[in-house]
Amino acid sequence: MTSDPQTPTGSPLTGVWSELVGQEKAVAVLRRAVAGQAHAMSHAWLLTGPPGSGRSNAARAFAAALECAEGGCGVCNDCRTAVSGAHPDVTLVRTETLSIGVDEVRQLVLRAAMSPSRGRRQVVVVEDADRITERGADALLKAIEEPAARTVWVLCAPTPDDVIVTIRSRCRRLHLATPRDRAVAELLADRDGVSPELAAEAARAAQGHIGRARRLARDEDARARRDKILALPTSLGDLGDCLRAAQELVAETGEEAVAATADQDARERAELEKALGFGTNSAGGRGVRPKHTAAAIKDLEDEQKARVKRLQRDALDRVLTELTTFHRDVLALQTGAVRPGEEQRLDGARLVNAGIADRIRQVAESTTCDRTVRRIDAILEARTALETNVAPQLAMEALLVDLVRRV
Repeated sequence: MTSDPQTPTGSPLTGVWSELVGQEKAVAVLRRAVAGQAHAMSHAWLLTGPPGSGRSNAARAFAAALECAEGGCGVCNDCRTAVSGAHPDVTLVRTETLSIGVDEVRQLVLRAAMSPSRGRRQVVVVEDADRITERGADALLKAIEEPAARTVWVLCAPTPDDVIVTIRSRCRRLHLATPRDRAVAELLADRDGVSPELAAEAARAAQGHIGRARRLARDEDARARRDKILALPTSLGDLGDCLRAAQELVAETGEEAVAATADQDARERAELEKALGFGTNSAGGRGVRPKHTAAAIKDLEDEQKARVKRLQRDALDRVLTELTTFHRDVLALQTGAVRPGEEQRLDGARLVNAGIADRIRQVAESTTCDRTVRRIDAILEARTALETNVAPQLAMEALLVDLVRRV
């Protein structure tokens, strides 16, 4: 199916739509579907957009609006529970592992076939549809081809090409654009009380990723970690520096991933042990350890390790993104795409890292466009290596050595 036309209505973003900064056109399409306008609704949607564009938030808002008697007021019980994932007729799926397999998809299909228990529709939101395996897609296909009468599937992915063709061809597509820096900065200042200067800096650095912008604006540690990454291009001198820096990056991102999952891991372990009967008392008062529990424990541990691996990979990908923005800024000055005095702008040609404009200018003046492009190529090669499961330590060592050598 072709992309849906997006006609702005000029109406403000209110209710469940208020978080979708800069997405007025997409919201207008979803509102028309909720209102039941002719040919506006579909049983299957594919919401796409770059990271941070708000595609997951749009999917949750859409689900809430479909359940709300007022089309997404944002304050009723249906809206609040749908957005949070507590609504009985809204299923939110966001994988924390590397893929969504066939067994999980089959469970979703069974859930989608049920009649709504309380709301107006049964809504299934899959926030990482690009992670559905080929077998999982086969299981999903029939449910989308022959949906239950009151069921709506909402799939999210970065681009349509990230979803298997048989699935995307049966969905109504809606693309969310990257929010403008000015809109993100205004949101941070108006809603979160961030100073205009810090809001502008965070908005530029996040490049339209609202969640990332908010984190940078409100978390001093996040800003410090970013500053440390941006210092790498001018602090690496020899092979030893590269190897030490790579080791630190991998160790820090690994610790970050473990810390982020520690509470959930412990909760899942406790719930599994309880389900398996750990700690129950036998007639003799001793704890009973049921048979055949080792496999269940190992499966959980494997899932948790996969989750940590994904989070670490995501963290390393952010490192690569920050390094790319540094060299992008260097190239922008070298080519004249950004002229003196324009570095601090929030629209048009500007630097992503305007706060270190002097350092970027020094690098731009000390090297050539060709060398800068080669360094950007090295970062892209590192991203490809991580995506193909090269060990993070090796990938980061190779990258930092390349950044020094490609001069």
